Amino acid sequence: MRRVDLRHLKSEFLSTLGQQIKASEAGEVIIFLFEIGDFSGVTKAANLAYNLNCEVMNSLKFNQVDWVLTIKKGKI
Repeated sequence: MRRVDLRHLKSEFLSTLGQQIKASEAGEVIIFLFEIGDFSGVTKAANLAYNLNCEVMNSLKFNQVDWVLTIKKGKI
């Protein structure tokens, strides 16, 4: 399990999130922390994870501006 902090990327976090998922091992659990402006980023992040063969294990608001997305990479 590892934690990836993408908050410094503001709303431009999706490409880095995708790269991190692609670089991970099958069965690995990754906790992503990113900043939300509106909630469209949350939906896009969850859809990206699903499209990259991942199970979304948890998705929750961490505080007023941050979101936590926990995924498990599926087997190829």
